Amino acid sequence: MPVALIAAISVTATACQSSSGDGAAGSGAKGTPSAASGAADYNPTPYDKLKDGGTYTTVGTFDDQGNPFNVNGTLAASRVWAWYNANAITFSPTGEVRYNPDYFSDVKVSVQGGNQKVVLTINKKAAFNDGTPIDWTAIKATWKANNGSDKDFAAQITDGYNQITDVARGKDDKQAVITFKGVYPSWPSLFYTFLHPKAAKVDNFNKAYVKKARPEWGAGPYTVGKWDTHSGNITFVRNPKWWGKKGKLDKRVYVNLEPSAGINAFKNGQLDYVSASDAEDLKQLKGLKGTEIRSGGSPFGYALNFNTKSSVLGDKTVRKAIQESIDRSQIAKIQFQGLDYEEPLPGSGLLYSFQKGYEDNVSPVLKYGPDQAKKDLDAAGWKPGSDGIREKGGKKLEIGYTVVGDQPLPKATAGAVAAMLKPVGVRVTVKRVAEADFASTLNERKFDLILSGNRSMDPFGARYLCELYCSDRDSNLTGAGSPALDKEIRATTEIADLGKQAAAANKVERKALLNYARLPMFSGPSTYSVKKGLANVGATIFYSPLPETVGWEK
Repeated sequence: MPVALIAAISVTATACQSSSGDGAAGSGAKGTPSAASGAADYNPTPYDKLKDGGTYTTVGTFDDQGNPFNVNGTLAASRVWAWYNANAITFSPTGEVRYNPDYFSDVKVSVQGGNQKVVLTINKKAAFNDGTPIDWTAIKATWKANNGSDKDFAAQITDGYNQITDVARGKDDKQAVITFKGVYPSWPSLFYTFLHPKAAKVDNFNKAYVKKARPEWGAGPYTVGKWDTHSGNITFVRNPKWWGKKGKLDKRVYVNLEPSAGINAFKNGQLDYVSASDAEDLKQLKGLKGTEIRSGGSPFGYALNFNTKSSVLGDKTVRKAIQESIDRSQIAKIQFQGLDYEEPLPGSGLLYSFQKGYEDNVSPVLKYGPDQAKKDLDAAGWKPGSDGIREKGGKKLEIGYTVVGDQPLPKATAGAVAAMLKPVGVRVTVKRVAEADFASTLNERKFDLILSGNRSMDPFGARYLCELYCSDRDSNLTGAGSPALDKEIRATTEIADLGKQAAAANKVERKALLNYARLPMFSGPSTYSVKKGLANVGATIFYSPLPETVGWEK
């Protein structure tokens, strides 16, 4: 499954200016743990211990693009999709694969002649809501839409799908035989869900889910009850066409609110769950009667993206100097102030420090050093003007920093970056865009610098190397890279052993980071305030609870 894109609206503090001097870009404060937290906290409760009925309400809405396979799909799209579409493969909090027998009654994986074969036997009762059987043609259609062979499909990620040579009918229509060129060990991430064959037509893939739901092409224990295009609210209700375990909830409701309004809505009892995104949120939420705080590890990775197509940031020397001037440890202090949380500075956009195979790829290519940054800019012809801002060829060294939403923390982070860059001779103008414009801001590259994050939906981080760094991918927000680097990146996908693949991906990521276009910044904890009794919800890391298992304790 693709990593899901999110705005940097998370874990408030005041902007601070870093002290001058040089240091390691990858080291945190003394006493910082060697790895980020990998703990889960979500009140795991067996299905038969949940009561029938009830409503679960949170902040949320549909995004511009509701198809999570589409390049413009975001985390919001993935979450909404999961409530009325197939959840055929999920993962435990630590990343072990789990097959859902309501969709795949049997899964067999073998290697023959060096090529991997996956046989999916599909539940005989499985059908889309319009009555179309879920069979091998859905698997084939999903492959065809995402394998990159037809460029008209705006697919988010083709890696893995493009290593499949065939999807064929098995012993009957309810069996799909998938053949790979070589071995692809992270194949479960390709078919965690799948498309209705009609949704896999080009026009439908790109346009049918734009601010719309297509419940007739969905399947699962819930379906769309109300999709309010005016308010942005969504209600899911039990699906009478579902063949598996009945959903425990009567309704799942998303209410379209700004995150800042979500805290008050939770305190007033209108919501059952809310994210505690900063210290002020946590202060307001702690100790509320009938609620509890759930906190654990985070599958989120936030990075500062540099638009290499912008006039000033097209110069790699400028990008390097800016990165050398940013004290990431100070940014981390702002992010985590008041949260009683520490983590090492992230060294990769692929794996988390609590995962096997993780390596710090930032430290070998970047050292924190504003003094060195000044020297680099001097050598490149960027000279300080009378106001301290550098100039070259009559052009000022001025860049924009785009902040999404109205929360204090992103603004504080932007202010801190501006304060760090000013002594080096770079003027930063902070620009705010509404959350509703987040996707278009990224997709149309209407930014110079922007902090955004990815939510990893599976543990196969090395698989997403190309999504982040390939020069020909729309998902590469920075536009950096080269055909030569793309070739090295794609070669890692052909490595069968996950450990060796991670090692190779780490090596190539170090090369990609030398473009100084993407700077990993922080992960942070996953912290939520939840009404007591709400089960299978909270800090789940890689685990996505099946919709029918979410509910209230008896």
